[in-house]
Amino acid sequence: MKASELPLAADGSLYHIHLTPSTLADRVLLVGDPGRIDMFKHVFESVEHESCNRELHALTGRYHGTRMTALSTGMGCDNIDIVMTELDVAADGRNLKIVRIGTCGSLQKETECGNAVASRYAIGLDGLMNYYHEWTPTLPDMEHSFEQHMQLPSTLARPYCVACSHTLLDKVAFDMKHGITATAPGFYGPQGRTVRLHPAIDSLNEKLASFQYDNTPVVNLEMETSAIYGFSHLLGHDALTVCLIIANRPNGTFLNDYHKEMQSLVGKTVERLV
Repeated sequence: MKASELPLAADGSLYHIHLTPSTLADRVLLVGDPGRIDMFKHVFESVEHESCNRELHALTGRYHGTRMTALSTGMGCDNIDIVMTELDVAADGRNLKIVRIGTCGSLQKETECGNAVASRYAIGLDGLMNYYHEWTPTLPDMEHSFEQHMQLPSTLARPYCVACSHTLLDKVAFDMKHGITATAPGFYGPQGRTVRLHPAIDSLNEKLASFQYDNTPVVNLEMETSAIYGFSHLLGHDALTVCLIIANRPNGTFLNDYHKEMQSLVGKTVERLV
């Protein structure tokens, strides 16, 4: 492979994530915010590797003797394209157990700020997986139902649907609310917000909130899960997203100080992943 196709850093690690097969653990915890990696320093009993490159902050350590890697991704599916591709290379054929611990907005009035939600399914409004030749619909009936329900303009990317790892769902999120997560390619217009510019889809959030599949409603909106699930499906890894709700869109509420709740979710997820 040409150096330009899979670039490496000067030390031989993957160019963006600065990890190698020896510094990447089989259990991977993804967070968006690079500052959130410091939370794992309070949970891990020892740290053997740490690296920082742009918004990608990596930390490999041990909890109760089990080796784990925490890695920040930054925001958006474009970053997930980089992170998941390079994680798979660093895995060197190993199966990774990947759990994203993120934040999101609730689309259901009763699912309030401060609650944790696990993504049983993800709907990608970003269109990222459609750029890969290997991608074929994993849940064609769900995709068809969603397209019929939403009636999205043809100018937008074609949505895709992916399921989580049910093994990880049962292990990590057995007592959390389960739902469908919609992954948007942006924070404002793509999530139905109006500041100065107006979204192209009227009542986007209401339409999303009224969709169900497998008796499971669309519970939340965020910006990474569909790509994590899509790449994990194609590359043979297990993935799950658990998110802390910090905005309730129907109620118009926002939790701007959620450090305590996030620290608790981080500790709980690490404990259960072991």
